[in-house]
Amino acid sequence: MPGPVQIEGALDARDLKVAIVAGRWNDFIIASLLKGALASWARHGGVPGSLTIARVPGAFELPVAAKRLAATGRYDAVVALGCVIRGDTPHFDYVAGEAAAGLTRAQLDTGVPCIFGVLTVDTVDQALERAATSRMDKGGESMDVAIEMANLLRQVGR
Repeated sequence: MPGPVQIEGALDARDLKVAIVAGRWNDFIIASLLKGALASWARHGGVPGSLTIARVPGAFELPVAAKRLAATGRYDAVVALGCVIRGDTPHFDYVAGEAAAGLTRAQLDTGVPCIFGVLTVDTVDQALERAATSRMDKGGESMDVAIEMANLLRQVGR
């Protein structure tokens, strides 16, 4: 008796179209996340003309842009990059929570993976460590997840 069928998305971007939505707030962090995402895209064979980058004011605006891009049907995945650093007010909780909830809803509503590449940290140092391509490279990791999920869903079909 044969075993179960196992499917898994490959890290192969050659035939994919992906959009990145990146906030401008905390841009000194976002620039590093973008650098990591672009390096991952190239490393996995992504074609520059098959990648779109949309800039939005901040993390709170990521979900609506991600959903609109996903809903066009032109992209296999959307990567949302942002950075929310905790402060002295509950602003952090609202922005981080709503960005996460909105991106979840965007991917469930459209069926297109909308990857949560939003750093939610307590300090600037934590953000720098997570964004640095030589350290945790969360931008590259987010693109890896997008590529893998896009390929997995292609195998599953509609």
